[in-house]
Amino acid sequence: MLKYVNTGIVFQEIPDEVTLSINLSNCPCRCPGCHSKYLWDDIGEELTFSELEKLIREYGNDITCICFMGGDRDPQYINTLALYLKEMHPEFKVAWYSGKTCFSNLINKTDFDYIKIGPYIKHLGSLKSPTTNQRLYRRSLDNNFTDITHRFWEK
Repeated sequence: MLKYVNTGIVFQEIPDEVTLSINLSNCPCRCPGCHSKYLWDDIGEELTFSELEKLIREYGNDITCICFMGGDRDPQYINTLALYLKEMHPEFKVAWYSGKTCFSNLINKTDFDYIKIGPYIKHLGSLKSPTTNQRLYRRSLDNNFTDITHRFWEK
């Protein structure tokens, strides 16, 4: 079971969305230069459906998207959470940030509206840097994924 440590409403993680960012712990990626090393530890509350509902009751009127930050330890459960949101809360977009370099074969990509992949590599920069190794993909109406990383550089 995945655990989350904290949440926040963010405006830059997913373009054009007001996003509830859910920070998941027990990260296996261990990126050098990570700004959230506390998420390497197995800490926090279990992210169950009922806990997700609690967060939605608290923030639901203020958001358009829910993003799971991490969860690489159990991508299948991330997919289960995405399916739950799609079924129970179709009003929200669903996003996932994975620190891995490619899409996990343990998920169904089309269960997500956005997927960001790539470990943070300090000298390459974040999504805002044209040299970043990270990529943000958006699902289109035909269920293909388009790389929209460049939208961060144009601002």
